[in-house]
Amino acid sequence: MWIKKVAIDLGTTNVLVHLPKRGIVINEPSVVAISTEDKKVMAVGVEAKEMIGRTPDSIRAERPLKDGVIANYRTTEAMLRYFINKALGGVRLFRPEVMIAVPAGITSTERRAVIDAAMAAGARAAYIIKEPIVAAIGADIPIGSASGHMIIDIGGGTSEIAVISLGGIVSCGSVRIGGTRFDQSIAEHIRRKYGLAIGDQSAEQVKIQVGSAMFMDDPLEMEVKGRDMISGLPKTIIVTSDDTTEALQHDLEGLVQAIKDVLHETPPELSADVMEKGIIMSGGSSQLRNLQTLITEATGVACYLADDPLLCVAKGTGIALENLDSYKRSVLATK
Repeated sequence: MWIKKVAIDLGTTNVLVHLPKRGIVINEPSVVAISTEDKKVMAVGVEAKEMIGRTPDSIRAERPLKDGVIANYRTTEAMLRYFINKALGGVRLFRPEVMIAVPAGITSTERRAVIDAAMAAGARAAYIIKEPIVAAIGADIPIGSASGHMIIDIGGGTSEIAVISLGGIVSCGSVRIGGTRFDQSIAEHIRRKYGLAIGDQSAEQVKIQVGSAMFMDDPLEMEVKGRDMISGLPKTIIVTSDDTTEALQHDLEGLVQAIKDVLHETPPELSADVMEKGIIMSGGSSQLRNLQTLITEATGVACYLADDPLLCVAKGTGIALENLDSYKRSVLATK
């Protein structure tokens, strides 16, 4: 077969590209740096992310996706073209088939935009598949069986919650709460409590190093540098995991409520299956400390973290693309 196949997890925070038989070949931030004068793409991925908050007026570093959907069409197209070319190499005889994972809650217009962007970026055919399905496939959940499995995929822009049975979604919910929102809440909390302005990247570091969904007996601590809101001068403070727990209270309440709503809509037989098997979590932001414990306590259902949670969606999309006929029912729009 000369036709290449490319599976893409088009995330708000990261883009992961999976190639058949090679696995995940690209895992880079979904950031593009553009020249404001001639609108040319200056950098994509890791290089562009390093520019966030540090660019002169002539360069703008931005995330073309917001809450899991395309916010800037042209930038998304440029980013997709860059990643497809990087994954497959420069010279190709045939245009590749591309499958992209999208949030379950996106509209038909948003879906169309993803397909159009993929086609414009050089795809021969573009397929769309819902994130909860591929997250479940990537987490080795047997989605084709006649029993209920619950998956929560917490990404950068959205959290997807779904109960899957016989290869399809029975009940699902999608809330625009994810890693990016967590970062914003942490930055806002530090600004209010300590009068210190910090950037998105610093807030992300705080979340990764000391972030916790519940108060800890031995709180973690780290130094944070930023700008004093009153004097305007650089300043260093100590932030603890308790600060992050306070900052994330509201977001986590919204997430727990969305999980309860999906459980409420689930048919009784499938609820019994979920109770027996537990809830599986995937996505980068599912790695927040003590989040499993919080969800277990709030719902009464055991909650487990998938192996390689960050890679589940990309791996699942790759498997679905390789076995397209088996997953035809799950694949939404094609062109």
